Amino acid sequence: MTQNQAPSPVVTYADAGVDIHEGARAVDAIRQSVRSTYRPEVIGDIGGFGGLFSLAAAKRMDDPVLVSGTDGVGTKLKVAQLLGRHDTVGVDLVAMCANDILATGAEPLFFLDYVAVGKLNSQAMSQIVGGIAGGCRQAGCALIGGEMAEHPGVMDADDYDLSGFCVGLVDRPLMLDPAQVRPGDVLIGLPSSGLHSNGYSLARRVCVEGRSRDQLTAPVDALGGQSVLEALLTPTRMYVRPVRQVLGACPQAVRALAHITGGGITENLNRALNGRVDAVVELGTWEVPPVVAHVCAAAGLGEAEALTTFNMGIGMVLVVDPVRVDEVCAQLSAQGEAFVRIGAVEAGTGAVRYRNEGALLG
Repeated sequence: MTQNQAPSPVVTYADAGVDIHEGARAVDAIRQSVRSTYRPEVIGDIGGFGGLFSLAAAKRMDDPVLVSGTDGVGTKLKVAQLLGRHDTVGVDLVAMCANDILATGAEPLFFLDYVAVGKLNSQAMSQIVGGIAGGCRQAGCALIGGEMAEHPGVMDADDYDLSGFCVGLVDRPLMLDPAQVRPGDVLIGLPSSGLHSNGYSLARRVCVEGRSRDQLTAPVDALGGQSVLEALLTPTRMYVRPVRQVLGACPQAVRALAHITGGGITENLNRALNGRVDAVVELGTWEVPPVVAHVCAAAGLGEAEALTTFNMGIGMVLVVDPVRVDEVCAQLSAQGEAFVRIGAVEAGTGAVRYRNEGALLG
């Protein structure tokens, strides 16, 4: 610095938009929610550099296989931000990952989250992570780590995004395998709770954009008295506990599973097939949830397009040995789980085909 040059002003991290003190408050606010998910295998506590989880139970398996999955919530977050409710999207985050790894037959063990925010608010963060912890409790997995990151100048102050990562374990001899699917197998569908976390760019375009808050929060008879925002914010169903119960009580009765997400039944059920069979789905055998029908009507979607966009009311499909269908259905009934027989497997080339076309949307 020259003799006449003024000293440079001090610029702190807070001046740049990052509040480390609010970050510390946020960690304190989520501590109990995180601990509420812990399983006996969790080692240590929140705040370490890495999440620790014992795999001692894998010693009892013939060929333990780790299964991992990652996902986000997508533009459904915009609905949460409009409604100012942040305690449900965390359930969506866990469900999108845990339901995916369930499709292999795996038990979800632990979960990690990543939350990016424009401006950290410990109260909002407590709601978000509380929802993630609630989803982990539903799935039976432990929330053993995560990251909260402020992105000033990159994201608006009230904006945030979520992503997550789930790890599960399955014994290879019990792993579900589409190669085992054969003609005659029965398709059992488990109902969805609504749109889950898919198709929200379209849903927001036709049901949210250009409408006032009063319109979006007014009760709608066709939605059972819910507002549009409330109906759109319904969390994704978690299928882990009922399906794991079936897999344990009826070993090898379920040959494959399909988690119905983006792309709908058309582009997800085929992932549970091999190249020698087709899945033939009987339309009209289940009811389309009101919010799904509402969005399809607002978008003017035809049946074929709707089936490649939304889950249309079926969130998980079990491909079941026909000899053991009654056994599987009895296990679902014993848990109070709704289910419907939606079709069967026929010889084919790995495609999804539909019968009774035109019956889905009425």
